[in-house]
Amino acid sequence: MPPIPPVFGWTAGIVAAVALTRVLVREWRRVNEILHPRKVASNDQLRREAFPTLRRDPRTGVYRPD
Repeated sequence: MPPIPPVFGWTAGIVAAVALTRVLVREWRRVNEILHPRKVASNDQLRREAFPTLRRDPRTGVYRPD
């Protein structure tokens, strides 16, 4: 049986490293999501309530708060 060229060994090593990196990143994000859940909906609602509704003045064309 002839020896395996080193290119195949390097290629297999790179593919394995990329696969392992993807698994670790996915696990890292999953754990962080558990430890630090996002509360975007409540913060978004609070931010919207902080700004007044603007209406366009038909005479001047300037937007003014309600």
